[in-house]
Order: sequence, then structure tokens, then C-alpha cells
Amino acid sequence: MIRLFKVKDQEQANRGSGPSKKQSAGELRLHKDITELNLPSTTAIIFPNGKDDLMNFDISISPDEGYYSGGTFLFTFQVSNSYPHEPPKVKSKTKVYHPNIDLEGNVCLNILREDWKPVLNINIIIYGLNLLFIHPNDEDPLNQEAGLVLREDPKLFAQNVRKAMAGGRLGKTLFSRCMKQ
Repeated sequence: MIRLFKVKDQEQANRGSGPSKKQSAGELRLHKDITELNLPSTTAIIFPNGKDDLMNFDISISPDEGYYSGGTFLFTFQVSNSYPHEPPKVKSKTKVYHPNIDLEGNVCLNILREDWKPVLNINIIIYGLNLLFIHPNDEDPLNQEAGLVLREDPKLFAQNVRKAMAGGRLGKTLFSRCMKQ
């Protein structure tokens, strides 16, 4: 279990019951989810606005197997006060050639849409994102062209992924390098 907020909690306990911001149910649940995260070794959580803003954070995924091995992909999470009754909004900040992530960063993961249930949590979403890199789904693609290439010519798909991760151009789309040196 990750103890991100141990020092902060101690500071608040030492101060006593001074004025503090009332947290929404969504913030309380998210705090619980984050303290119970069990991240894979290929994944890191980043709080770009500091740990006082739990509702907005980034996840970095660096797959160590599959087509995307050797790349690093950054996702933003925006969590509303309605969490867990509505899923977080997740977008890829890294432009990626992937059947389930379009060029605008939208992610096609069923648990982020129609299959979301309040019993699900941030950890499950992170595992789902990791799974997309290990087993891209060509049956229900968001990026139709990438899905078609994966289905019809997996060897060409692998070449396209490598070219995109190296910062190359596929058609009219220029990708930024996301491959480790």
C-alpha cells in the first residue's frame, strides 16, 4: 500500500481541529482509492498540481512487453465530485498509434463508459490502461485505421507502432518520440 499522505495526515493531527476544507464524498473516496493503489512496476502516478489537488493527476505507463514495449505514455485523470458514481475522465497526453486511443487522446475502455460501476476504482482503470498496451483490441477500435491494420497485418502494425514511438510520421500524422533512448 502506498502511503502518500502520511506526513500530511500527521501535520493535520498535530494542528488539532483548526479550520479545514470540507471534502466531498468523491474526494474522500478518491483519497481512499489512491492510498490503496497497488501500481504495477511499469506505472507511476504524478500530481502536477501538488498533493492538495487529488482530483487531477497523471499516470505514466511504460509497458515492458507487447507492441508498445519501451515506450512511455502519459494519461490525465480528471475526477469529478460525483466520483465514484461517474467515472473519471481519462485522456492520453501522448499521441499514440493505437486501435483503442484516437489521435486526440480519447480512450476506448468500456469501464470508462458504459460498464462503469461505483464499485470500480482508480486501480482497476490503471490496470485496464496497462492491458490496452499489452493486448490492443482490434474488434472495437476507436482509431479505425490502426484497428484494421492490426487485424489484417500484425507485422505492419508492429512497424507502425515502432515508427510512431520513435517520433516518425504515419500518413499526415507526426508523432512525438515516446520511446526510451
